[in-house]
Amino acid sequence: MAGETDLKKLLAAMTPQLLPGVYVFVTLAPGAAQPEGLDSVMIFREREGLTLILTEDAARAAGLAASFRCRMITLNIHSSLEAVGFLAAITARLAASGMGVNPVSAFYHDHLFVSADRAEEAMELLRQLARDSAG
Repeated sequence: MAGETDLKKLLAAMTPQLLPGVYVFVTLAPGAAQPEGLDSVMIFREREGLTLILTEDAARAAGLAASFRCRMITLNIHSSLEAVGFLAAITARLAASGMGVNPVSAFYHDHLFVSADRAEEAMELLRQLARDSAG
């Protein structure tokens, strides 16, 4: 299943969904492994260390120092990994409102991590972008 590549279709048909809970970013030293039993949404290995995205509650329970309290928005459209401009259009719309975003692309969907205190605002901006693209 390849996913959608047409930018106009992607923008018009996306249905953003704000997931429950607050997420945080955690970094562990180079060579460190994710603690046993920890359920991360994302794991990414960089030269500088291991980055985890997980719920704030899970980080706290594991005694991990966390950064960037955020909410997770899933863009419910199967976007192709080769789609051009989808996240650029979305991040540009949020940036125009002075909002930072940390996007993550997975096989089926793209996910946005936005500041917890601006999540509802981000949702409205995304809904408006979909309406603008459909009309």
